[in-house]
Amino acid sequence: MRASFTDDPGLAGHLFDLLDMVFPGLRRTAEHARTLGAPWESASTPFIATAGGPIVSHVGVIELPLVVLGQPWRVGSIHGVATHPAARRHGLYRLVMEEALEYCAGCYETQILTTEHPEYFEPFGFRVVPEHLFTARVGSPGGADGLRLLHTRDPADVALLHRLLERRSPVSEVLGVGAEKAAFCFNEGRRPLRYAADLDALVCMELEGARLTLFDVVGERIPPLAVLLERIPQPVDEVAICFSPDRLEVATEATPHLLDHDGPSHLMARGPFAAEGRPFMLPRPART
Repeated sequence: MRASFTDDPGLAGHLFDLLDMVFPGLRRTAEHARTLGAPWESASTPFIATAGGPIVSHVGVIELPLVVLGQPWRVGSIHGVATHPAARRHGLYRLVMEEALEYCAGCYETQILTTEHPEYFEPFGFRVVPEHLFTARVGSPGGADGLRLLHTRDPADVALLHRLLERRSPVSEVLGVGAEKAAFCFNEGRRPLRYAADLDALVCMELEGARLTLFDVVGERIPPLAVLLERIPQPVDEVAICFSPDRLEVATEATPHLLDHDGPSHLMARGPFAAEGRPFMLPRPART
């Protein structure tokens, strides 16, 4: 059945008993997102089965604002799919998934999800949509130390994060994310977030040796890759870009890729997906 966090104040606690058992650590991650002002309950519509007792199966729906081929587009993002081991093979997962998809049918032309197990969702009409990693050879010698860590316990930095997310421009016109907070704060809130004050942009990145991996850039303007590299003091020879690089002004090589998001993560879609057949990747912060 469709449930409501507003009507049932105790629902979140009972739900996270299930989710944290199936996905250890998820409760802690959600609690941190709540401290950032982006609680799970503010964005997710829950569908649950109780079997007359505790919650034993759940499917959540988040509205995700995307930009696809330059056009704004809202999809229903399926997330938090979990069934208690003792309640599996009783048809409860199918029941709540069908209820969630029936709800989505009245709101969204397309539903998406990311998963390690596509076979769980193919019976419901989802299909794997191939994604690509974009690699640039850059040979940057290193520049100024122009990035600082955002401190998520500092109210001023939290306010800065909210402003950037509210006003962000999509990182890509092929497939980017619009103004959205819940998924971003859940996925990235406990990871290092770096801020370039002169660019007024937030960068989700990892640097290992001379290899830089970019997961997202959040700002009103998306700077070229060369400008970002000028703010990294270490030499960078190669950049792996985990989103379409059409706004970064750099030549790249696209190769098929599964993003490792707590495991190799397939993107799946149900309904039309305009970017399908082109090289792209759904940015990590939007993968629910």
